[in-house]
Formats: sequence, structure tokens, C-alpha cells
Amino acid sequence: MKASRYGISVEVPLPYEQALERTTDELKHEGFGVLTAIDVRQTIQQKLGKEFRKYTILGACNPPLAYRAFQAELEVGLLLPCNVVVYETDPGTSVVAAISPMSALAMASDNPALREVATEADAKLRRALTALESGGPAGKV
Repeated sequence: MKASRYGISVEVPLPYEQALERTTDELKHEGFGVLTAIDVRQTIQQKLGKEFRKYTILGACNPPLAYRAFQAELEVGLLLPCNVVVYETDPGTSVVAAISPMSALAMASDNPALREVATEADAKLRRALTALESGGPAGKV
């Protein structure tokens, strides 16, 4: 697993479509539903007439964690849902990356209740990505 300033990612030996399906399964295993799915390739083609790699942005939400976050600070909705991206690097290889809730909520770090929610969300997303990388619990590589 790789970490960046604002996210975590794994490279998986799966074709894009399988990586997208497995990602959704692993997120579900950790209590996340996918509220939105943006096909970036299709959007760029339609809006700009340009070619782009297979790339999807998933808006993932864990309802119990989101509810707790809203209870702690109503405007936290500006930072929700948790974005997860799946993109093809080469045929048969994909990357799955997720926002780090700890980084996203850093600007609200003075709120201990939000910090607690971000810590839990971060752990769940990391487990989902680790499962993808290893062929984990909901997984079938």
C-alpha cells in the first residue's frame, strides 16, 4: 500500500472491470455503499472529445460513520462522501486509491468527535484496500 499526502493506493493485478467490481465488494464488506460512480473516461470523451484511460470515481459512504460526523459538525458534508478511484494502468493492471479521511478532516481537527469518525473511516478504507491487494475476505482474485 502506498500513501500520499491525501490518499492511500494499491496496485492490483486485475483488469479494470474486475478491479472496479472487487473494489465495490470490498467497500461493501467494510460497510460502505457507493452513492455515485463517475466514468471519467466517458465524461472527458463526451465533453472534450479527448481520449482518456479507464478511470472511475466512486463516492463511497458508510451511513453510521456519516451520521456520527453530521452529529459532530453539520457542514462536514462538504467533505463527504469518501472518494475512491479505480483506474487502469496497463491491460490487466489497475490502481485503486482512496482519500485519507484523516487528511480530509485535518481542517476540522479541533473537533474530537470528527477525529474519531475519521480514524474509523480511515481504518475501514485501509482494510478494504489491503483486502484488494491480498485477495482478501470478500475477494476473489
